[in-house]
Amino acid sequence: MQLGIITDSLGKQPLEAVLDTAAELGLDTVEIATGNWSESPHADLNDLVSNAASRAALIEKITSRGLTLSALNANGNQLHPVTGPEHDRVVRDSITVAGEMGIPTVVVMSGLPGAEGERTPNWISTSWPPETLEILDYQWNTVAAPYWEDLSGFARSRGVKLAIEMHARQLVFNPSTLARLQAITGDDVVGANLDPSHLMWMGADILDVIRALGPSIFHVHIKDARIERANVGVNGIMDTLPPTSAAQRSWNYVTLGLGHPDGATFWANFVYALRGAGYDGPLNIEHEDILVGSVEGVRRSAELLKTVVLRDAPDWAPAQI
Repeated sequence: MQLGIITDSLGKQPLEAVLDTAAELGLDTVEIATGNWSESPHADLNDLVSNAASRAALIEKITSRGLTLSALNANGNQLHPVTGPEHDRVVRDSITVAGEMGIPTVVVMSGLPGAEGERTPNWISTSWPPETLEILDYQWNTVAAPYWEDLSGFARSRGVKLAIEMHARQLVFNPSTLARLQAITGDDVVGANLDPSHLMWMGADILDVIRALGPSIFHVHIKDARIERANVGVNGIMDTLPPTSAAQRSWNYVTLGLGHPDGATFWANFVYALRGAGYDGPLNIEHEDILVGSVEGVRRSAELLKTVVLRDAPDWAPAQI
């Protein structure tokens, strides 16, 4: 496995400073966002699409520091009934650039349409009242299926895998909805970007998630979440307060190790479960802790990961006696 960082974790810094920090922390790889919901100044996607020299210069900046580029990230909502086409352009240009640069993975979200005729996305989280299932049928069969059939073919033709970040307010938000998407696209080119923090607050057992996904795990983000039990006891887990209201929220994204009472033990079990599922790719730190400085949060996360990461391939076998 390789330790890495999503450069948006240090999004206020220029790319060169982020790469210097990653190298100083002894990380192996970086993941760069190419637009959509990212505002970090780390990649000029239009330039990368059109200019081979710019692609080579980006790789040189990364490799000269002993790092690799493990993925591009184009997270957005390409199924949005109004802004979807522009997000789709960023996704497809990112896939094109990844193919040209030999980058194996582009991280995306599934997208979320509205109901028929709506101009805003509509996340259905219950099966009642009955119109919710009618909306889901429209979203999946009329909007998502033809889009994803085409997009998966586009990625497949360029030798790029799409790692879907299972996230609230997306059609794909857990393993069962990912499986529904894979039934449309095939599982050779569409799989999971496992960010455990999203599934944590939704109540999933992450080790069970890893076992269920198995070889469908294409990529991993490392981010922790803490359930704020006193607030959950009053309001339940569903929460619409902004991250800046951390003290009142039912759950928060936190620096690695602060979300579980057993700290490093949880993450050691997480890494071991990934190895058991056949995953040996990057573990890319994503810092979104509102109460901890970004450099400090990334450093603390890196220090914890170094104590639990499995780097070498297994080589022990029982004696044949």
